[in-house]
Amino acid sequence: MEKHSYKLNYLSYSSVDELNEADRELMKAARKAAHMAYAPYSKFSVGSALLLENGVVVTGNNQENAAYPSGICAERVAVFYASSQYPGVKVLKIAVTAFSNVFVVNSPVAPCGACRQVLSEYEKLYRSDIEVLLQGQEGKIYRIKNVSSLLPLAFTSDDLPQE
Repeated sequence: MEKHSYKLNYLSYSSVDELNEADRELMKAARKAAHMAYAPYSKFSVGSALLLENGVVVTGNNQENAAYPSGICAERVAVFYASSQYPGVKVLKIAVTAFSNVFVVNSPVAPCGACRQVLSEYEKLYRSDIEVLLQGQEGKIYRIKNVSSLLPLAFTSDDLPQE
């Protein structure tokens, strides 16, 4: 038997003011997207913004449905839109934020497991890190080097039979 461990390294900023201008704008775009979310059931609005290699910013927000499994998260809305409208263009960075009218989201919000898996697919596809910026409604922001850091031991195409 061998024992292994995993450690996540990330940077923490006390506010958006500590970010460079480009990252502030990306977080602002994610925040704006969150305010356009359709979240009548959870009352938890999430927005994401992707910076593509061509300089385009693509946003997404969560879209809920009364049949709960039929909804989709902000991160997947954005990445699927980016892939359909800008095929072959790398995603360089994603910013994610959330708010609620019911409570204050006072800590950074990370992508769910399904979103991490999808983002991991694009990291592998383009053989390029996707940097991650996370924030709640206010306060701290986390900067994580890549999606792979959020999803150790990811299931990838390498795990499927090769023909």
